[in-house]
Amino acid sequence: MGITEKRSEISLLFDFYSPLLSERQREAIDLYYNNDLSLSEIAENLGITRQGVRNALVTGEEYLIFLEKSLKLAEYDKRVRTVAKKIIGSTKDEKIINEAKKLL
Repeated sequence: MGITEKRSEISLLFDFYSPLLSERQREAIDLYYNNDLSLSEIAENLGITRQGVRNALVTGEEYLIFLEKSLKLAEYDKRVRTVAKKIIGSTKDEKIINEAKKLL
């Protein structure tokens, strides 16, 4: 998996599972993946060492991946969106289209 793919995956999983992370993991991942800060910048913002940031990122990433493997919420969401798009593309019924759009 490339860097860009990993960033996309972690950002997506963060959207689903961030409430289940520790506060430090949540802050570190948010600042790193969503705000594009360096480890040094995050360390300064959080008042911890650069290694502390790295540890929070690694353990947070591992936990996000574990949660997705266990719960599969992101995978389910992707399937629902795919089906909703197919429904929208296969009908002209506005009521059905509007209901399918609610899933997106």
